[in-house]
Amino acid sequence: MEDPGGTHDKCLVWAKVHSTGVWGTEYHFLTYGLPRLFLQLCIMFGLTQALHLLFLKRFRLPRIVSELLAGMILGPTVMGQFDWNVNNMFELYEGYYVSLLSKMGYVLFIFLSGVKMDPGMVPRSGAKAWCIGIPSVLLPYAVLKYLSRKVLTQELIHRYRHSAIQNTLGIQSVYSFPVTAVLLVDLKIINTELGRLALATGLICDLLSNLVSTIIANVSVGVMSAMPLVSVHSFALSAGLIVFLVVTVRPFSAMIIKRTPEGAPVDTFYVCFMCFAAFFATVLADNVGMNFQYGPFILGLLVPDGPPLGSALVDKLDTIVTGLFAPLLVTYSGTKVDLLNVFDLHFVGLVWITVTVCYVMKYVSIFGPALVCRVPLKDAASLAFILSTQGVVQISFYLNGFVNQMYDTETFSMLTMTALITAAGSHIVVGSLHDYSRAYSGYQRRDIEHQSKGSELRLVTCFHRLEDAVAARKLLEVSFPSKETPLSVYSLHLVELVGRVTPLLIDHQLGQMKTPSSPAANSRSHKIMATLRSFAQDSNGFVALNFFTAISLPKFMHHDVSALAFDKLASIIILPFHRKWNHLGRLIVDSSSMRLMNSTLLDLAPCSVGILIDREKTRMRRGSMSSSYHVAVIFMGGADDREALCYAKRMSNTPWVQLTVVHFVPADHDAERKQWDAVLDSEVLKEVRHLAECDDTKVCYKEEIVRDGAETAHTVREMEHVFDLILVGRRHEPNLPQLFGLSQWSDIAELGPIGDMLAIEHITSPVSVLVVQQQYVKNK
Repeated sequence: MEDPGGTHDKCLVWAKVHSTGVWGTEYHFLTYGLPRLFLQLCIMFGLTQALHLLFLKRFRLPRIVSELLAGMILGPTVMGQFDWNVNNMFELYEGYYVSLLSKMGYVLFIFLSGVKMDPGMVPRSGAKAWCIGIPSVLLPYAVLKYLSRKVLTQELIHRYRHSAIQNTLGIQSVYSFPVTAVLLVDLKIINTELGRLALATGLICDLLSNLVSTIIANVSVGVMSAMPLVSVHSFALSAGLIVFLVVTVRPFSAMIIKRTPEGAPVDTFYVCFMCFAAFFATVLADNVGMNFQYGPFILGLLVPDGPPLGSALVDKLDTIVTGLFAPLLVTYSGTKVDLLNVFDLHFVGLVWITVTVCYVMKYVSIFGPALVCRVPLKDAASLAFILSTQGVVQISFYLNGFVNQMYDTETFSMLTMTALITAAGSHIVVGSLHDYSRAYSGYQRRDIEHQSKGSELRLVTCFHRLEDAVAARKLLEVSFPSKETPLSVYSLHLVELVGRVTPLLIDHQLGQMKTPSSPAANSRSHKIMATLRSFAQDSNGFVALNFFTAISLPKFMHHDVSALAFDKLASIIILPFHRKWNHLGRLIVDSSSMRLMNSTLLDLAPCSVGILIDREKTRMRRGSMSSSYHVAVIFMGGADDREALCYAKRMSNTPWVQLTVVHFVPADHDAERKQWDAVLDSEVLKEVRHLAECDDTKVCYKEEIVRDGAETAHTVREMEHVFDLILVGRRHEPNLPQLFGLSQWSDIAELGPIGDMLAIEHITSPVSVLVVQQQYVKNK
């Protein structure tokens, strides 16, 4: 009998992978596997990126929304309504390769999520995270189990629908640490106090909810089959798999780390082998009765996070997995959503009621304990939204239920829509409650200018390398620590977070001496601590030194710096410049991440900020600290120049420091100035003139009359060869005659026109520069 639809011939063609080309073949080239797969991927990713970049990004919506919407557009909901559509490309066997590719990618995503987790964080999480995490898991399970029995015994729905409701209740009770971490990164609050609490609580909830769901699933198997031995058998197989992974993965990982020399990359063979192990663990988990994703997840947890193995796996796999495969699963799920063919409105309404009740129960079970633990109201509300959010993990559960015919199309469509709504809603609500850009907007008058005379100066000094600590020590030595004016220095070593997702802020005063990072990072931290401690010991007890280490993603390091400065009531933050020169004056380091951090701190810091440009390595110093150390201030007026001058006045009390204040005065004395700024400038300069008259060997005041920026630049160039340290303000009034023409040539905006002039590569003099910005207070 002839096949009217040509399905047999079509399947035979589909078995062919490579097309013979557009010429000389009886079939269209898109009926072959590989060309069709490539076109599917291009359409899916192109539409996803277009939706996110052109429309949804401006509304601060997460990428999962654009991924789901792209799938829904390509599916029967939109394109399926047209005679000509691309929907057929994702149906039945024609979407088989995309489905297989997305599931393989999801396995690697779950494996990497486990690698990034730090199981050791669970016992270190603190009482607050445990007191929130345990009720957040147990209360929803208990209440929802009771409600499910009530609903199912009332015969409100047909018996064949019971499994769908029970499965939905089980999925809604599970927490997902990867979804929580992605949301915190998207909202840029992962390094805040709320972010750290959410990560600690989310990790506890994830592990505990997976444990409880596995136990309940195994018990349910025995109850449904009326054979208790089945549950015992399932427990034994699950426990055996876990033991097998523990006794094999841990020693193998230790062997890899032992064979990898310090500082050398992990061999590519081991990375490929760990990927094979993730797929093998998936097969084992699926065959012992566990959910297939638990195998790679447990395997990832057993791999040591951080360098060298964990960071190597994340470095080589994270981009393609999180940027390609995980979104592919979400988009593919969207192609199965059909919002137009809904028949059983009664059951659809029950699905929405079930999901809503589950969400409310989870929210209350998090929000209530958080308030009991004295978490602020706004933070408690945000924490509940963050931990209750659904993402790629929940969607994968829904898709798995749909493939296994536990859900029909309309049920799966409704559940997918709930995931989209909760993801978008949580992102918008938490983003509005926690705008990090306003975190310190009301924190005023924390600078050097407004300090009372003889008070303690509190500084936060930041380091990426040992050279940064050496440069900061030289600055601290001339900052005049004395009995009447002591220094409190809070030193922060900034270490890039690699191979894990949880940032850390380590207080070494609490006995946390070893950072959970690579041996090289630990060695650098100890050398930096030794450098600064020797300075504190040589200061006769007038310097209080506190050392911290922040391990986080470079784009979020400014949160750690700002939080430390805020908590310690610092008056100024000293940051290293993002460029470094060798002893020949050649540029050897130009870090874009350091520059981004510096620029962000200039906008968000709760106090004044100084960017230190160190050129000590360009040439041997003209003298030692026992001889004269020449400090200059370039003064043109404004808050930043006054801040720099006030810091320099404190330095002038150091016995070996000679201070020169160069006041650049416009030739046109009628140039407009802000009246209040002019009054404050005159008061500060009046005191400097008085000091210069009393002791002209320590303090010198000069006035340079200039007509434009060219004459200013000429004078500044002459100062490069005379002074050891030059302090300049970053910001000045617009249209200042002394800077006319310089702003247009400025290359580094965060240094201002004068600082930019002193940071060019061609300078060979060993002059250091401190660019100062007084605390930036935004208009409310």
